[in-house]
Amino acid sequence: MFGKRSGSAPPPPPPPKPAEASPVDETQTDDAPAAAEASPSAAEAPDAPVPVPAPKPAAPAAKKAEKPADAPPPATAVTSNPRMERARKRIWTDLRDGIDLKSLARMDVEAARAEILSAVQEIGQFRGLDVTPAELAQIAKEAADDMLGFGPLEELLEMDGIADIMINGPKTIYIELNGKIQRASIEFRDNQHLLTICQRIVGVIGRRVDESSPICDARLPDGSRVNVIIPPLAVDGCTMTIRKFAKEKLTLDKLVGFNAMTPNCAEMIKIVGNCRANVLVSGGTGSGKTTMLNCLTLYINQGERIITCEDACELQLQQPHVVRLETRPPNLEGIGEVTMRDLVKNCLRMRPDRIIVGEVRGPEAFDLLQAMNTGHDGSMGTVHANNPREALSRMENMIAMGGLNLPTQAVREQIASAVNVIIQVQRLRDGSRKVTHVTEITGMEGEVVTMQDLFRFDFEGEDEFGRITGKQKSSGLRPILYERARMFGLEKKLLDVMSEAYA
Repeated sequence: MFGKRSGSAPPPPPPPKPAEASPVDETQTDDAPAAAEASPSAAEAPDAPVPVPAPKPAAPAAKKAEKPADAPPPATAVTSNPRMERARKRIWTDLRDGIDLKSLARMDVEAARAEILSAVQEIGQFRGLDVTPAELAQIAKEAADDMLGFGPLEELLEMDGIADIMINGPKTIYIELNGKIQRASIEFRDNQHLLTICQRIVGVIGRRVDESSPICDARLPDGSRVNVIIPPLAVDGCTMTIRKFAKEKLTLDKLVGFNAMTPNCAEMIKIVGNCRANVLVSGGTGSGKTTMLNCLTLYINQGERIITCEDACELQLQQPHVVRLETRPPNLEGIGEVTMRDLVKNCLRMRPDRIIVGEVRGPEAFDLLQAMNTGHDGSMGTVHANNPREALSRMENMIAMGGLNLPTQAVREQIASAVNVIIQVQRLRDGSRKVTHVTEITGMEGEVVTMQDLFRFDFEGEDEFGRITGKQKSSGLRPILYERARMFGLEKKLLDVMSEAYA
C-alpha cells in the first residue's frame, strides 16, 4: 500500500504547507496541536487551528503519581513535546496522502492496525524522524483510532470503571469515574472532527445525525447507549453522551461485593427472578436500572422464549432463545417510525414466554400490563421513579398518555393484578448505587393499590470517607409472593431469607 515511497535516491522532503491541507474528513487525524514553534509556517495559514497550550512541565508527573489507577488517560492530541508533535504532523500528513483506505476497509481490525503501524514505521524511516520505536507505535495507535475507531474516545472506551462520557463540544469532555464527575484530558481537533465521530457512531446502526435530524439515539458495538445532539440545537458545538457498559458482566453476587445490597436481599431478588414474578425496576436516571434488569435476566430458565423491546439495544441476555427488537425513528419524509408500543403489540403475536421492555416511558405501559395479565408471567421493564409508590403513579400517567380514557379504578386494578414486585434502585449522594426497596403489590383497598416492603434500605450514617453506610433489612412480613414461590419449590428458601434479614 505504501510502495510509491520506495526509491534509491528520494528527494528531500518539502516543507509542510498547512494552508493547502485537505479539509477535515473521517480519515484526517490530529495535526492541529503542532504549535507555531514546531512549524513556523503553520502560523501564517489563515485557517490554521488554534494551538492547544502545553501543560506545565512538572505537573502531569506529580498528578499521575497521586492517581495511578483511576486517572483518565492523557490526551493523544495534547502534549508538551514539540519533537513528538513535529513527527506526528509529518506522519499524519503522509498517511493521508499515501494510505489506501479501501484496502483497510476490507481487512479485519487487527490486520488494519498492523498495516497502519507498518506504514508509520516506513514513514519514520524514510523521513529520518527523531522518534523512538515506542513513540512511533503511539502515533500509529492514534492514527488507527482515528481512521478505524472513534478517535480520542477509544482511550476512554477501553477504560473500565467509567460509567458515563459527557462531551460538551470538542474541547470539553467529562467522565463519571467511581461515582464522581471529573474533567477528562482528551480533546477533539474541532467541531467538525467531533461531528465526524458522531456520524460514524450512529452510522454503524443505520441512523443519521445532520442538520435535518439533529438529535439521535444510538449504541456502540458493546451495547453502550449514545445520545447525540448537534448544532443548531446544541449551541456550543456537538454534544454527545455515552452511557458506558462495563466489559465484565455484572451479577447480583458482584453487586453484593460492591455493597449495593446485602446477601439476603440478593437472594430475595434471585427468588423473584426464578419464580416468574412480573417485575418493574424503578429508579432515577443513572441509578442502575438496566444493570439490575440484566442481573435479573440471569435467573430466567434456559428453555424460555424471551423477546426484548428497546429504543437502543442495551440488554445483554445470556439465554439461547432471545429475540431482540428495536424501535426506529422516522425517515427524512417523517414516515416509517416504529414506536415502542408497536413493538410490544407485535410481541404478543410472537409466542413469547417473557416480554422485557428496556424502558417504559409512554403508552406501551398499558400493552405491557396486558401482556403480564394474559399469561406472560415473568415479564419485566424499567420505569423512572423515585420510590415504588411513585412508580405506580407513573404507570397510570403513561397509560393516560395513550388516550384510552379508562377509569382510574380500572387502571389501578390492572396494575395491581399485573405487577408482582417493584425493585427500587437509587444513586445516593456519595455516588454509590444501592437497592433501597424490594416491594410487592398485595392488592387493592378501595381505590388504592396496596403494597408492602419485603426489604428496605436502612440508612445508618457515613464513614470517615463520606461514604453512606447502611443495609437492607427485612420487614418480617409474610410475603404474598410465598404462594408463587411454593409452585417453584422456593418457599422454604424465601422464608429463611426473610427471617435471617429480619433478625
